[in-house]
Amino acid sequence: MSALEWVAEERIARAVAAGELSGLPGEGRPLELDDDRLVPVEQRAALRVLKNSGHVPEEVRLLKALREAEREAADAEGEARLAAQRRLLSLRVRLEAAGVPCGSGTAWAEYEPRIRARLGRQSG
Repeated sequence: MSALEWVAEERIARAVAAGELSGLPGEGRPLELDDDRLVPVEQRAALRVLKNSGHVPEEVRLLKALREAEREAADAEGEARLAAQRRLLSLRVRLEAAGVPCGSGTAWAEYEPRIRARLGRQSG
């Protein structure tokens, strides 16, 4: 056992003896350890803490929003459908900027010509 591990164990034992760790949320329930084999070892503990506290990485939040926008776009009609498709495209661009591929072709490849055309109209 390293000195750091010994200090940590000692402090935990003192906290337990003093009753500082009783009555906490989740007490008595097993830890929810997900299959995190694909997460780099050095990031597992931090991501587990974030997840257990209700926080998720930005990419996960964006992927969830993307799925919701896909459902909205499929169900909507008229102007609402156009708005949902714009939101969907925006989310795809943000995900790709974060390095997360989402779908066959890239949203940027689809969106770039529109941006260039709009910029060309504004400058001319």
